[in-house]
Amino acid sequence: MQIHDLPYPDPGVPDARSGPRFLWWLFRNQLGGQLRSLAWGLVHFVSVSALPFCVGVAVQAVVDRSGSRLALAGGLLALACAGSAIGDTFLHRTAITNWITAAARVQQLLARKASSLGSGLTRRVSAGEVVAVSTGDIEKIGWFVEAVSRFTAAALTVVIVCVGLVVYQPALGVVVAVGLPVLAVAVLPLLPRATRRADFQREKAGRATELASDTVAGLRVLRGIGGEELFLDRYRSASQEVRHAAVRSARMWSLISAIQVLLPGLLLIAVVWHGVGLAREGRITIGELVATYSSVMILTYPLRHFEEIAMAYSFSRPSARRAARVLSLERATSEEGSLAGDAPSGDLYDPATGVLAPSGRLTAVVCGDPDAAGQLAERLGGHPAEEATSVLLGGVPLDELPLSVARTAVLVQDKDPVLLSGTLRELLDVPASGDIDPEEALTAAQCDDVLAALVQGSLGAEDPMDARITERGRSLSGGQRQRLALARSLITDPEVLVLDEPTSAVDSHTEARIAEGVRNLRSGRTTVVFTSSPLLLDRADRVVLVHEGEVVAVGVHRELVHKEPRYRAVVTRETESTDDALPGVLEEIEETA
Repeated sequence: MQIHDLPYPDPGVPDARSGPRFLWWLFRNQLGGQLRSLAWGLVHFVSVSALPFCVGVAVQAVVDRSGSRLALAGGLLALACAGSAIGDTFLHRTAITNWITAAARVQQLLARKASSLGSGLTRRVSAGEVVAVSTGDIEKIGWFVEAVSRFTAAALTVVIVCVGLVVYQPALGVVVAVGLPVLAVAVLPLLPRATRRADFQREKAGRATELASDTVAGLRVLRGIGGEELFLDRYRSASQEVRHAAVRSARMWSLISAIQVLLPGLLLIAVVWHGVGLAREGRITIGELVATYSSVMILTYPLRHFEEIAMAYSFSRPSARRAARVLSLERATSEEGSLAGDAPSGDLYDPATGVLAPSGRLTAVVCGDPDAAGQLAERLGGHPAEEATSVLLGGVPLDELPLSVARTAVLVQDKDPVLLSGTLRELLDVPASGDIDPEEALTAAQCDDVLAALVQGSLGAEDPMDARITERGRSLSGGQRQRLALARSLITDPEVLVLDEPTSAVDSHTEARIAEGVRNLRSGRTTVVFTSSPLLLDRADRVVLVHEGEVVAVGVHRELVHKEPRYRAVVTRETESTDDALPGVLEEIEETA
C-alpha cells in the first residue's frame, strides 16, 4: 500500500483484545512495507558500517605505500557512500509510508467503528477519549509500527559488524562483540520504570484532552451558569499534572540517553587501550586498529535505534490500548443481517414497549424519563444499546436487515445532533430521495433567521447556501442548531423519521410553526417525535404515553391531557392535581395555533 492509494478498500478486522495484540496485527498487515523498509535499512546501515573498514584499508595502504590497495579502498569507500545515500533515501521513504499508512488504517478503523455504533459510541466512551485516540494516539501507533523495521535492520547490522570484526581482527573483534550486546541491554532495567512513567503521562494527557473537549463543547452553557472559571481551573490543574508527569518521564529518558552515550565511550576507550597494546606488540596493524576504532564509533548510530524502539513502544502501548478499547466495542446487533433486499415499509412497531407508529402518520411519544426516551428512539432506529426483541418495520425485524438498509429505512435524529464545519450547502448535501428541496426543508424547519445570521457572519457570502458554519455550529444558538439539523433530516426524506426532542431549544411560537411545517412536509411518511411539548403533541395524529418501559395510554393530546393523570403530569410538569393548569395549557395551544 502506497500513500497515493489511500484510503484502504478494506482496513480489515483488527485484533482488539489488547494493545500489544493490536500493534502486532498492524505490523502483520503491513508486512510488505516492513520488508521493504528492512531491506533498505540493511543497505543503509551496512553501507555506513562498511566505511570504517574502507578507511582502515586506505590507512594501511598508505602505510604500506601500496597504490593499488589505496585505489581499491577509494572505490570501496565510494561504493559504501553511494549505498549509504541511496539506502537512507529509500529507507526514509518506506518508513514514512509505513507510518502514514498505519495511521490511516487506524483512522479508517475508528471511523468505521464510529459509523457502526452511531450515537452509542459516546455513551460508552467519552467524546474526549475518542478525539484523543483519533488524533495524537494514531501518530504514536504509526511511529512504533514504522520503527520496528528500522530497529530490526539496526540489530542485524550490529550482529553483522560484530561477526565481521571477529573474522577481520579476532583480538579486538572479541572485545567489541562482547561489549556491544552489553551496551544494547544495559538500559533494559530502566525501561519498565520509563514505560510506567510514559503510561502515566499518557493517561494524564488523555484526561486533560477529554476535559478540554468537554469544556469547549459546553462553553456556551458554562458561561450561562457562571461555571466557566470552575472548569478552566480544573483544566489548569489537569494540565499541570500532565506537565509534572512529562518532566518525570523526560528525566528517565534523559538518563537512558546518557547511558547510551557513556557506555559506548567506555567501550571505545577499552578498544583503543587494548588496541594500542596489540599494535605495540605487532599483533595488529595500524589499519586494523583504525578500522576497529572507527567501527565502534559508527556503531553508536544503529545502537541509537535500540533506545528509539523502546521509547516508541512505551509511548505507543497506552495509545494502542486506548484504540483497542474503542475498536473492541460491538453493536448489540449484527451489521450484516440475515435478510437481503430493499428497505421495507409499513407500520413501525416495538414489541418490547408496545409502541406503534402507523404508516404515513405523525406519532408523538411521551416519556417521563429523557434517558428512556433516547434509548427507545435508538431502538426504533435499529440501534439498540443491548440485545432485545427487534423492532418491526412492516413486519420485518430491523435487526435482521443489513445496517445500511436499516439506516436507509429509518433515520434517527438524537437530542444533540452534530453540525460539521463547512458551508450550508455542504451540510445539506446528504443522501436523499430527491423529493424534498433544501429550500422546502429549511422553510419547514423555520430557518429564515438562521440563514440571515449565517450570511451576516460570513464575509462575502451573498447566497445563504455559501455561508460557512463553524465547527459543531458553535457560532449559532442551540435553537438555530436544532433547526438546521432538523432541515438536514427532512431533506433525507426517509421512510421513517424519528426525532428526539427536535424543538427543545426554540420558543413556543417558532415551535408551533415547526410542528405545522413538519406535519405538512412529511405528509404520507411515517414520523415519530419524542416530545413533551403540548404544541407538538396537539398536532400529532396519534400520541403514545410510555411509562416504566411500556405503553400505558394511546390517543390524541386533548383527550389524554384530560383523562390520563400520568400523561398530564409529564406534559404540564405538575405532580399534583393539575386541573387548574389545563386552561393555561390549552390557551397556549390556541394562541400559537
